[in-house]
Amino acid sequence: MASFLDSFFSLLGVDFRWRILVEYAPLFMDGIRMTLMVTVIGVVMGTVLGLMSGMARLGEVKHGPWRYPVKYLIRLPAAAYVTFFRGTPLFVQILLIHFALMPVLIHPTDGLLFTGDTARHIKQEYGAFLSGIVALSLNAGAYISEIFRAGIQSLDKGQTEASRSLGLNYWQTMYHVVVPQAFRRMLPPLGNEAIMLLKDSSLISAIGLAELAYAARTVAGAYSRYWEPYLAISFIYLIMTLLMSALVSHLEKRYGKGDSR
Repeated sequence: MASFLDSFFSLLGVDFRWRILVEYAPLFMDGIRMTLMVTVIGVVMGTVLGLMSGMARLGEVKHGPWRYPVKYLIRLPAAAYVTFFRGTPLFVQILLIHFALMPVLIHPTDGLLFTGDTARHIKQEYGAFLSGIVALSLNAGAYISEIFRAGIQSLDKGQTEASRSLGLNYWQTMYHVVVPQAFRRMLPPLGNEAIMLLKDSSLISAIGLAELAYAARTVAGAYSRYWEPYLAISFIYLIMTLLMSALVSHLEKRYGKGDSR
């Protein structure tokens, strides 16, 4: 394989230096671990946020005193959240959260959540990590919210009406009847969102998180060479996305059989 690549790059007039990748292999391994970590956390938290906001957008009270509180305190805030994070670039969201939101929450003197030495320690050791996790989770939650909403609305309304007639409230109906069935139909788009999140995690390198793209940029800066580091992480991302696609396909075959249409 190496000889084939050497021949290929020689045809392009490129002197591909394998020793660079070998020398910085530990840095790339750390980058892989960090990329997978932020992706998994982002998918899990995004799924929770997406489920909550998706159900909030579907919540409706047509009569009674809860009609307007549900509309203006639950549905409209959820719709505003989804609209903002789906309508703005993830890169901008990362910068906004890291440089604007997090200093308000974590600040040595006047942070809303943490102050003093605790705030300094969190900012120095975990600042970029927390900002990246928050940005990826909020962004994924907005897209997953639409996935949940579409999946829930694809089910026959008769099932919801039957559940309510048996005495189940809205949340019980969603938990016991609607969501388990809708989840089977949501597996493919949820898998696609996880893959997109894996690739979009490279944007967090802009705020200094040491993931794969940051590792490649470090190597490129050290040697002023770009073929080796960026081609290496391209293959790494490709392998990870192919593995995730295979996992999603397996889950779809395993859990999608019970989908009744």
